[in-house]
Amino acid sequence: MKTFSLLAALLLFSFCFSQTDQKIYDIINSVSSERIEADITKLANFGTRNTFSDTISNTRGIGAARRWIKSEFETISKGCSNCLNVFTQKDLVKAEGNDRVPQDTWIVNVAAVQKGTKYPNRYVIMSGDIDSRNSDGSDFTKDAPGANDNASGMAGAIEAARVLSKYKFENSIIYLGLSGEEQGLFGGKGFAEYAKKNGWEIIGVFNNDMIGNIKGVDGVISNRDFRIFSEPVPPTETEREREMRRFYGGEVDGVSRQLARYVYKTTQTYMPEMNPMMVYRLDRFGRGGHHRPFNDLGWAGIRIMEAHENYNQQHQDIRTENGIEYGDKLEFVNFDYAAKLTAVNAINLASIAWAPPEPKNVAIGGIVEASAKLKWDKVEGAMGYKIYWRNTTSPTWDHSRYVGDVSEFTLDGIVIDNSFFGVASVGKNGFESLVVFPNSVFR
Repeated sequence: MKTFSLLAALLLFSFCFSQTDQKIYDIINSVSSERIEADITKLANFGTRNTFSDTISNTRGIGAARRWIKSEFETISKGCSNCLNVFTQKDLVKAEGNDRVPQDTWIVNVAAVQKGTKYPNRYVIMSGDIDSRNSDGSDFTKDAPGANDNASGMAGAIEAARVLSKYKFENSIIYLGLSGEEQGLFGGKGFAEYAKKNGWEIIGVFNNDMIGNIKGVDGVISNRDFRIFSEPVPPTETEREREMRRFYGGEVDGVSRQLARYVYKTTQTYMPEMNPMMVYRLDRFGRGGHHRPFNDLGWAGIRIMEAHENYNQQHQDIRTENGIEYGDKLEFVNFDYAAKLTAVNAINLASIAWAPPEPKNVAIGGIVEASAKLKWDKVEGAMGYKIYWRNTTSPTWDHSRYVGDVSEFTLDGIVIDNSFFGVASVGKNGFESLVVFPNSVFR
């Protein structure tokens, strides 16, 4: 038994310093731009996926689109011995009192759940939007192919399911198609409330909204840059937490910000050719995304999307004016880029799903001392813990130390006043949880 423990410790020590796992590279290599192109093409060819469009036809409208998405998830599930639980979740949205809803409408989401083997009630989610729109969000008759917004994100979620369904994970993964985004984030709100009602623990949400455009209206062309939007702190924080933040910091250290940093670090490690841009903002000015309803309930959620948008190809009727082509058409989507951002999602889903839960009750001490002290409650499945720290003005965790299977540790010579600190759990496979910012102070 001691020999096994020593071997496990050596393997973990080796992983913590090599920081790479071949399975993650295999996942990257398995993402297919050809399959993504086929899926985006299929979704765009439904003509319109407006929230209020046809639900009866098998060739046009949102009904046909969501049935096709469900059938794709079911096909994937058959290929992995029914490893996915595929279902629809819906809520009725009333027209009365809402000028963006012309008629009472069922908002139908499509979900595929890959249950975890050890922590089945802990979920990490990748979502895309099913619906599309043209210049008028209530116009459900004219074409609105929505090739980039947001067939690209939906195709990414389907492709991630194809790739990751070949593996088993300790935590659960949800591949999710959400509806009603363009009229008020109805699908995300309904599914977030469904998760809360069922007592699910949501580790984090990756909302993919437009991951296929590389030519910005500003003239910049890049197939490497992408943005990660995240809110600073949850809107559900308590008065005590707000007071502590005033005195001890943490203005940019909420759970969503830690999720953004996790994606940044994983991408830098395994896909250094990509340039993740962390944007310290919930979303773009005056606009919203389907991570927000999960944020509203206190869960970590981020928006992953292209860095250089072309507004001529968003929320526009298909037309040509003054030599400028308007409309969200297939010809404007870069499928290789969409595949890269799908891979970014897939490797982060896998890394989190293979990791143990975050340490609990992380506290910090070392006031008027020359060393920072941290302590925490151990969690099931963690073989050790890693302390992270950074300068108070740095956006990323720049320093770390693996401290082993302990519940407290002192960083000698590192003054508590000059840095921010956090703690992550490390599994026997070397995968890490999200970093947890201290939630209390001790002396």
